[in-house]
Amino acid sequence: MRKIMVANPKGGSGKSSLAIHLASWFAQNGNPVCLGDLDRQQSSRQWLAQRPLSLRPIKPWDIDETLQEPAPAGCAIAIIDTPAGLHGKSLKRLLAEVDRVVVPVTPSRFDMLASSDFFDELAQIKAVRKERVGVAIVGMRVDLRTQASQQLLEFLQQFELPLVTCIRHAQRYVQAVESGSTLFDSNETAAQDRRQWQPLLEWLQKPCSTAQRLATPEIRRVQR
Repeated sequence: MRKIMVANPKGGSGKSSLAIHLASWFAQNGNPVCLGDLDRQQSSRQWLAQRPLSLRPIKPWDIDETLQEPAPAGCAIAIIDTPAGLHGKSLKRLLAEVDRVVVPVTPSRFDMLASSDFFDELAQIKAVRKERVGVAIVGMRVDLRTQASQQLLEFLQQFELPLVTCIRHAQRYVQAVESGSTLFDSNETAAQDRRQWQPLLEWLQKPCSTAQRLATPEIRRVQR
């Protein structure tokens, strides 16, 4: 079973939104998926409880940070939503159990400062250094026309981690989540939004050693 962890030490960075969309996308593509929520707010779990039975199923995974509780039988993909403040032994323990880590970062000064320490800590962990665990960054609530978003892109250049894509802020995300669904559950999702997710989805399916060297050409052009 593949395990994908969504992590950022700061609350409000978009972890739950990212986690539920990944779970929904894998489910839509015929994968048996489970979703574990380690955050105290249990946003992902609450979303899952509202998910209509007419949509592709996603099983809940009742876990704690030790991951000792087995995943539901038959699951091929596990998405793990993590709590704010994740670091130290808890972070190392989770990294020993997962295949990929996706780090959402918003164009916020506080978010960038918290992420900087987190990236430094990740770089020191053996599983990441040896490329046994792939780590990628996703810009969340990004409008590439704004100065704040440009500052985010410049800030992320200093880290040896791929910025795979940027996801814009849109009201349709809020509306979808409130109904227990995601943009991937709708046939009316805008092509622009699907294009923004595609680089991340492709990155998740590549070997770790290859994926760690990737960044999307579109983002490179913006950075220059």
